[in-house]
Amino acid sequence: MTPNTSVPTGESPHECSHCGMPFRREDHLVLHRGLEHGDDLSEDEIAAFRDAYEAESEELQLFRLKALALLVLLYFGFLFTYSVIT
Repeated sequence: MTPNTSVPTGESPHECSHCGMPFRREDHLVLHRGLEHGDDLSEDEIAAFRDAYEAESEELQLFRLKALALLVLLYFGFLFTYSVIT
């Protein structure tokens, strides 16, 4: 299954040198190369992949913490509202 990687008109895509797949952002291209073409990468490309992967992981962890905090706030908000009403 090929993912949808369309690039808006007027923007220059970042294309994978191995398979030609276009990407809108360079960090997406770096992640693609590391995941799909990891055996064919140079040491610099591997280092760039690790940096991009780590940054993506940190962003995902921050999102998860924010989502958990929101769920906790909603839970206690509903709990306090219910205790006040009843």
